[in-house]
Amino acid sequence: MTQHTVARLDQLDPRRPLRVQAGNEELILIRQGDQVHAYQGNCPHAGAPLEEGVVCGGLLVCPWHKAAFAVDEGAVCEPPALLDLCRYRAWVKDGEVWVDDQPLPHSEPPRHSDARTFVVIGAGAAGSAAVATLLAHGFGGHLIWLDQERQPAYDRTALSKFVIAGEMLPDEVPALLEPDQLRKGHLERRFGKVRALDAKKRQITLADGQHLSYDAALLATGGKPLRPDIPGADLTGVMTLRSREDAACLLDSAQPGQPVVIVGDGFIGLEAAAALRTYGAQVHVVTRHEVPLAKQLGERIGRNIRALHERKGVLFHGPTDVRRVLGHERVEAVELANGERLPTTLVLLGTGVRPATAFVHGVALADDQSLPVTAELLAAEGLWAAGDIARFPHAGQPVRIEHWRLAQQHGVIAAANMLGEQRRYNDVPFFWTYQHGRTYEVLGHARNWERIEFVGEPEKGDFVALQCVGDQVEAVVAMGYSDAMATLSQRMKRPLGLAEALELIG
Repeated sequence: MTQHTVARLDQLDPRRPLRVQAGNEELILIRQGDQVHAYQGNCPHAGAPLEEGVVCGGLLVCPWHKAAFAVDEGAVCEPPALLDLCRYRAWVKDGEVWVDDQPLPHSEPPRHSDARTFVVIGAGAAGSAAVATLLAHGFGGHLIWLDQERQPAYDRTALSKFVIAGEMLPDEVPALLEPDQLRKGHLERRFGKVRALDAKKRQITLADGQHLSYDAALLATGGKPLRPDIPGADLTGVMTLRSREDAACLLDSAQPGQPVVIVGDGFIGLEAAAALRTYGAQVHVVTRHEVPLAKQLGERIGRNIRALHERKGVLFHGPTDVRRVLGHERVEAVELANGERLPTTLVLLGTGVRPATAFVHGVALADDQSLPVTAELLAAEGLWAAGDIARFPHAGQPVRIEHWRLAQQHGVIAAANMLGEQRRYNDVPFFWTYQHGRTYEVLGHARNWERIEFVGEPEKGDFVALQCVGDQVEAVVAMGYSDAMATLSQRMKRPLGLAEALELIG
């Protein structure tokens, strides 16, 4: 281990990390008063350069996906990162900052003997975050992790953004947990489909007839893609996109220069349109809306996104519906309600998902088949639910939000509560969408916003759009403005007025 002088204390801005080189190690320095902390230079989630992040409220917020870490110790506080930052010894001498070039050893929590059995069902965003939390908190009992994919726990967001664009192989999709994390505690990973869960008996029955009893369980099974009741929708070549296997099949079927029809203009449909256009396919989007995403983002942003797609060669058809899919065994064309006929051998259904809860017994489901839960994500005694399947209280109303990062937030909270804590969801929903090289970010969850206040112009480049009810900001949509979005991701945990929001954006 070698000691290095890497900066002067007066170079450090308390709100912005500084990237430095210590031997072969690239680190960031964060100043707190006259004290300096040194951490790894890139976010453990997706490798974002942390010197571009923002320090606020004692947290370092990642510039890309809003993971948050405690400034004083590097502990991960908010996903999508599920690992603490590697920490390096740092000190100040005569106004100069010194660091070691080897990380400090990571301290493990005590793992006491525990006779309980915990089961996590599902290895997507929520399930992976829960398992990571249980292991990191030192759970010493028997932890069973069930999933019906043979290679679970991967970053599903990469499928519609990069895999079907031909920019990433399905097997290269990043894992959500590192091998070292999975070696902690008494973790048993099982491949299998759940046939039934009896909440009253606390018993799980697998499709092969095995029975599992649990002391605490987390349902994190996500959603199943909806196949609309359209004649011909069961023909070969009509696909959905949910798993790595789905993405591989879609990519095998797509051919550069050949037409692909995407049904639906939601976030997944438009991400897939951008990705398949990048791959070289002729992309047709069938939509019920004149302006895509107008309800979620507002008409001005929706028109701008549609114009971006059209400049890249995506063709929109609508407002209309699919009347039927034509073909003998394999799809040959799509017939629209407006009379158009689109020849194609490949159709992607981007028509939403339904909660995967059909196997749950002993708990009353909501009309949309989601599981109503408390603010602590409790669905029944000993049973928690997280992610797409959970209808939870937010801002005084029960909501179900299909966001990948929110599912991770749920998983962390539910796991902590399985261990006896009483944590409630008090975070800010956040998601991002990547289309034709542009990233749009959304903070908050505005159900009935009344107006939008813009900083910048969506038609010309970076912008921030504040969705308001009266003078209260309910949600924020942005392209660019990384510092402001990082700051707002923390500030919006409390009610935020428009005037203060505009001041924070600068």
